[in-house]
Amino acid sequence: MPSDLLQRPERAAPAASRTEPRRRTRVFALAEARWAAAALVLFLLALPLQLTGAPAWTWGPLYAAAYVTGGWEPAWAGLTALREKTLDVDLLMIVAAIGAAAIGQVMDGALLIVIFATSGALEALATARTQDAVRGLLDLAPTTATRLADDGSETTVATEDLVVGDTILVRPGERVGADGRVLTGASEVDQATITGEPLPLAKEAGDEVFAGTLNGTGALRVKVERDASDSVIARIVAMVEEASETKAPTQLFIEKVEQRYSLGMVFATLAVFLIPLAFGADLTGSLLRAMTFMIVASPCAVVLATMPPLLSAIANAGRHGVLVKSAVAMERLGHVDAVALDKTGTLTEGTPRVTDIRPLDGSGLDQDSLLALAAAAEHPSEHPLARAVVDAARTRGLVIADMRDFTSTPGVGVSAAVDGHTIAVGAPARLLDRHDTDAAHAAQVSADLEAGGRTAVLVLRDSVPVGVLGIADRLRPDAAATVAALTTLTGSPPMLVTGDNPRAAARLAAEVGITGDEVHAGLLPQDKVEAVRRLEARGRKVLVLGDGVNDAPALAAAHTGIAMGRAGSDLALETADTVIVRDELATVPTVIALSRAARRRVVQNLVIAAVFISGLVIWDLVGHLPLPLGVLGHEGSTVIVGLNGLRLLRDAAWNRAAQDMR
Repeated sequence: MPSDLLQRPERAAPAASRTEPRRRTRVFALAEARWAAAALVLFLLALPLQLTGAPAWTWGPLYAAAYVTGGWEPAWAGLTALREKTLDVDLLMIVAAIGAAAIGQVMDGALLIVIFATSGALEALATARTQDAVRGLLDLAPTTATRLADDGSETTVATEDLVVGDTILVRPGERVGADGRVLTGASEVDQATITGEPLPLAKEAGDEVFAGTLNGTGALRVKVERDASDSVIARIVAMVEEASETKAPTQLFIEKVEQRYSLGMVFATLAVFLIPLAFGADLTGSLLRAMTFMIVASPCAVVLATMPPLLSAIANAGRHGVLVKSAVAMERLGHVDAVALDKTGTLTEGTPRVTDIRPLDGSGLDQDSLLALAAAAEHPSEHPLARAVVDAARTRGLVIADMRDFTSTPGVGVSAAVDGHTIAVGAPARLLDRHDTDAAHAAQVSADLEAGGRTAVLVLRDSVPVGVLGIADRLRPDAAATVAALTTLTGSPPMLVTGDNPRAAARLAAEVGITGDEVHAGLLPQDKVEAVRRLEARGRKVLVLGDGVNDAPALAAAHTGIAMGRAGSDLALETADTVIVRDELATVPTVIALSRAARRRVVQNLVIAAVFISGLVIWDLVGHLPLPLGVLGHEGSTVIVGLNGLRLLRDAAWNRAAQDMR
């Protein structure tokens, strides 16, 4: 057995660290949220007074205040757009609300104002939270690093002051301060934030390390190869911000025709008012006809034709563990025709598990005794592979023997005395003597496991190989069914984009039914973005499904993004349009099917709204439509389309969408 395996590495005292407060915008720190809340409170105070028959002077001022607090911002935005020769729908809604108040429908106008103000506040909050998460990502990189001088002296410096060519010392448990290459030392570095790989990687002289990744139990001397502004973690931040800013402005279906409709309605209302006046009609009658026309032709029913189905689908999805952040996000899900999937933490659980137990011939051990022996030696270790071995032993109900003289060597493995034997557990490449016959057999078993995408862990007893364990990230139970359902929905198999090694990626892809051409492994965050953009360049609407910091740029760049909620990073959760709160992968195709059902309901509602609006407008123009009847028809169409959209609130709608995926 190598002598260095039995020596405990010296641990340097970790540098003092400071905990940064988490940056998270509070709801009422936003002016939009404060104005929307004020409008809502005023509306809720006025409504019961009006409905109970209180005098108008008690509820009228409250409604007026609701108009002002909730309407001034969209009105200002609309007027600003008007100066640029664009008629904004916000301004149209404000005009419609004022028109409703002018003919006595004060409550209807106030409700419209509250809805618009609340929608604007939610959009502002979503934007602020995403910016918080992007800024918070920079906290992953340490603010200081230990720089080594040529004479070996140490100086603590700010990481932004490091320059290419500097040498830094990364002590056990510290985060790496800069992108660079290891000069001396050996350790294991957890770089899941960058590559998504589920297990720490052994690092030694010549290996590349990234800023923000977490060092294990060994000390590393690293030569800086990139400035702080050009590090991988900084580029992730830049890519997320760029993708969020350059992503085409999203619009709901009905908003795509709002400009023409808005202009047409304004000119038509003016014509209905002015033309009769030109032919001698009285002012009051012309104004009443114009106001009636404005009410019956206003897009309230059209707006409600769109929103209730989408909001109902959002509420239904929320009850089943899927958080869709906006109506735009729900609508976008229905357009998806290509899917890119992350591996670790998305298709897999993100936790290593023992998958293979291979006692070697002549060892005299069966599977349980080999696992118990390895678990006894690994028990004090905090390494993820060690935890996987110990958990597997406990799951089988095995007795874990006491051990003594535990030692751990970074990049090699652990050693301990168990039942009078020296047990070593670690990397086959570091522990095996290639000239020994037993070692050759152990090397072959290890190679077979690694070829299947497992991490091989060798067990030695008194320097003699006695068995090999295979460890891998466990596939989610519903992964294969989800891939099949997504293939059916989009007409093509999903693409696997992962930072993990090609062998592990190929093994998992074969298990879930993803073809070899669609497997892309060893990707850094920018590579995932490029893969998504290549698909979008072919006219595809790409859904990205991921969970880690390294997935965030692709989530931001895609047509729509979904994050796994339970283990997802803050940045992924804030960047994604949708979050799978309960980590139930099978809900992804179901929510896409629900979105498509909502789109069909929107089309139905638009037809209903168009029929009502056309009928009422023709009646008002050709004949004489009484104002109360016009309001009744307008409100009736609004109620009908609203109730039709609310049908998606029922569990039956979710169950039907899930059934369509089976």
